[in-house]
Amino acid sequence: MSLSQCIETLHVLGDESRIRLCSLLRARELCVSDLVRITGISQSRVSTHLGRLRDAGYVRDRRQGPQTFYALSYGRLPKTAQAVLDEAAGSGDATLASDLERLAELEAERRGHAPSSLADELESYYSPGRSWQSLTVGLAALLELGDVLDVGCGEGAAAAVFAPYCRSLTCVDVNERSVEAAALRLRNHKHARVLLGDAHSLPFEDASFDSALLFHTLTYAEQPPKVVSECARVLRPGGRLVVLCLDRHDHTELTAPYGERHPGFRPDALGALLTAAGLRVSVADVACRETKKPRLQVVLALGHKAAAR
Repeated sequence: MSLSQCIETLHVLGDESRIRLCSLLRARELCVSDLVRITGISQSRVSTHLGRLRDAGYVRDRRQGPQTFYALSYGRLPKTAQAVLDEAAGSGDATLASDLERLAELEAERRGHAPSSLADELESYYSPGRSWQSLTVGLAALLELGDVLDVGCGEGAAAAVFAPYCRSLTCVDVNERSVEAAALRLRNHKHARVLLGDAHSLPFEDASFDSALLFHTLTYAEQPPKVVSECARVLRPGGRLVVLCLDRHDHTELTAPYGERHPGFRPDALGALLTAAGLRVSVADVACRETKKPRLQVVLALGHKAAAR
């Protein structure tokens, strides 16, 4: 790194508020109102700091309806900036710790409410107590998931939804920060564990799980066939692999900033990956399509391992 780059890093991070925002955005994606609520910093100051961080390449943003959400682009930061943020995170500073506690409280509060967009969709069929939240709870009660492996769990948002219906839940991610966040999110589920591990070489014996999940993991993997093969290996006879991933697309300018290595997989290509791993494919099709442009599609694939004879 050049001297000018070092000086620029010091300028960007030479402000307590910007370090607080980076710490929170490192934990998860947040909007301005979330950051205001957590930090107590005024909305105008938060917006100004985010603009500075975005212009410097420290954060990325995306639009969702009327709101803009921000996340820290940690992997793209200069090593000096990473070192400063790492040092701050491990310092035990009371202000940063309080911010993360308030973030956890905000997440806990929201887990108890259905997303407003889903509630809006159900409104035309509403009667007292009839909501997407109650429908989801009712359907989830039918699940008996056995021993489940979530590969590429990220911060554990999906795992937290189905954790109550697993006999045991093992979450794996290659990112240390994501593992820490997922462990925090799942801390009340005693039958769940979160491990640091590589999807290309899963640290488990053959035939260890009843179900394996690859939820939006394959497009970020260096070798998708190897990841699918590893999932098939650790499945028990009769086990199943469930895959969600983006359909093939031409909008890499949107997905590349998130670290995507592959621009999605068409249903037939995804089915071929599961077949090559020795699984019988029962589903491989587009499951849903985003309503907002560019209307990216999500593919669902389900593969079954042959039962023991």
